Amino acid sequence: MGWVWTILVGALIGAVSGLFSKKRSGFIYNVIAGLIGSSLGGYLFGGFGPELAGMYIVPAILGAVIFNVLVNLVLGR
Repeated sequence: MGWVWTILVGALIGAVSGLFSKKRSGFIYNVIAGLIGSSLGGYLFGGFGPELAGMYIVPAILGAVIFNVLVNLVLGR
């Protein structure tokens, strides 16, 4: 059941980061952006702020926004 919670929180983080980067995407992309963003944000910014499903929310959202920007640059959207 823990992996379901992680996927849902990853989707939420991806959706919130999409609001900041003005990128509308589907559920699968939001999950991927949220999980990669969580790893990226934890690596770049460390762990601070509220934690949910093992992910620190603030660095995860920042990392997901960075991920969205990088994807937009690479794909040219």
